[in-house]
Amino acid sequence: MNTPFVKYLRIRDLRIKLGGRSRSSIYRDIEQGRLPAPTGKGKRPLWIEDEVDEFLSNHRVGGTQP
Repeated sequence: MNTPFVKYLRIRDLRIKLGGRSRSSIYRDIEQGRLPAPTGKGKRPLWIEDEVDEFLSNHRVGGTQP
């Protein structure tokens, strides 16, 4: 049985994925529900890439909601 591979994104990887978005903008988007919260794994915030991708395909990031 194969265990699915989970890729984690660090804040710098998330910033790249979001086109160079600033840390403060990312955390503002998390507070406002426009991005998923990081997973609590140790001291560094980590995001599961599949969750981020799914969230981005279903939500607008930044700006105003329609």
